[in-house]
Amino acid sequence: MLLQVPQVLSQEQVAEFRRALDQAEWADGRITAGYQSAQAKHNQQLPEDSPVAQQLGDVVLQALQRSPLFISAALPLKVFPPLFNRYEGGQSFGSHVDNAIRQVRGTPHRIRTDLSATLFLSAPDEYDGGELVVEDTYGLHNVKLPAGDLVLYPASSLHLVRPVTRGARVASFFWIQSMVRDDGERTLLYDLDRATQQVHRDLPDSPAAVQLTGIYHNLLRRWADT
Repeated sequence: MLLQVPQVLSQEQVAEFRRALDQAEWADGRITAGYQSAQAKHNQQLPEDSPVAQQLGDVVLQALQRSPLFISAALPLKVFPPLFNRYEGGQSFGSHVDNAIRQVRGTPHRIRTDLSATLFLSAPDEYDGGELVVEDTYGLHNVKLPAGDLVLYPASSLHLVRPVTRGARVASFFWIQSMVRDDGERTLLYDLDRATQQVHRDLPDSPAAVQLTGIYHNLLRRWADT
């Protein structure tokens, strides 16, 4: 499932992020790439131990906790500390699949990357190119969202970032280990959750609302790892 999560950050927060990132010390983006990805990755990135990255990453994590849509779709168990990258001057990231396991720098903690997320921090009219292209069973999806919006997609997907030919594309990116590792099961739970909420709104006293809620939680109980 590929899903847009709108307004994870407000426009005021985006502006604050951009001011902080404009003054930050950027490094070669290959510092966090695996062997295969390093051959295709051409961008800039804040080091994981950058105070700016850690401070802004905490704000992103707090914002995610306030997003019912993100929680419903991702069913997050663990979230990798958000990272930040920038593409400009023709930089791009060729076709690749994200590493299955990520080590949290400076800790013994690892997460399984069930989902990938990109939080856009540049408005679409600030740069040309830079589309995130995700390939799934339904073909290619070109993603270029408003600043503050997030896209969520399976980390197993083949994906790339097209060259940025004007301006700069600034974003945060990270991975999620879900309580439900299978994308098909996770998608069914998301669809059932949204349908159940709609029934609760339209027919709050209907026995069907209670029944659907029970089905959702029994499926989650069957499929979840915690």
